Amino acid sequence: MTRTHTPVLIEEAIQHLAIQPGGRYVDCTLGGGGHARAIMEEATPGGLLLGIDADPDAVATAAHSLAGFGADIKLVEANFRDLKWLCLSNTFVPVNGVLFDLGLSSRQLAAADRGFSFHTDAPLDMRFSPSQELTAADIINEYEERDLASLLWQYGEESAGRRIARALVKARPLSSTLELAAIISRTVPGQRGRIHPATRTFQALRIAVNDELGSLASALDQACDVLGFGGRLVTIAFHSLEDRIVKQFMQRESRDCICPPETPICICDHKATLKILTRKPIEPSAAEAAANPRSRSARLRAAEKITEAR
Repeated sequence: MTRTHTPVLIEEAIQHLAIQPGGRYVDCTLGGGGHARAIMEEATPGGLLLGIDADPDAVATAAHSLAGFGADIKLVEANFRDLKWLCLSNTFVPVNGVLFDLGLSSRQLAAADRGFSFHTDAPLDMRFSPSQELTAADIINEYEERDLASLLWQYGEESAGRRIARALVKARPLSSTLELAAIISRTVPGQRGRIHPATRTFQALRIAVNDELGSLASALDQACDVLGFGGRLVTIAFHSLEDRIVKQFMQRESRDCICPPETPICICDHKATLKILTRKPIEPSAAEAAANPRSRSARLRAAEKITEAR
């Protein structure tokens, strides 16, 4: 059965995007199209939306659910690391708002052949796009043990990364998600009430396969480039690594000088481009977290562009 994806923090995202009828908006992570629909309902009449997703299934799903908006929506199968080029090539600059909803969709987690979940048996894939070459199986079966351990710590903050890496190398070759999860469970037994012992490893592998953190850092810079004066940048992150990148980016872009503290005079010539709108990240309400447990880790941050688009 295909699960319906419930958009997270949707009211808060729409509020902080400050949507105007007739405005231009970019949804960098279409997913099921829930946020895109909410944006267009506020931007109508005359509003336009460029929707981006690396997952062809997500683009197809969104195309069906958003068909009623006709030519006012342009959907592209691409990675948001190419955000600026996508906007320029579609004559979509400057824009009034850019949204990143960085979580996996329920549809992706439930897909039997994608390998994102340890609850169903699937090949060790984890690619957002089938055009990508690197898979989770490549990493697990080919990386040196020390590199695999480093990856688990860097991208999953997995304190047992060395033990897990040693067990995975010893068990090679691995080919399925349940096989991987079983080895991790035997190596690092879970505790009642805690997350599944394979959670951090699956997160780390997915991030590495899709270069999620590198793509996010690059796309945030590009979002700043395509936003017009007064345009809004809104991000929804689901783990600390993503949220830290967003937080540090917004802090940097809200300052005129980013020289190291020990520099006696400013030599960077950096000028602030953003005004931070969320002093602390916005979290789901108790009611939303209860209705949609996957929303519990979500953190929304927003900023406003204070210079013209470049």
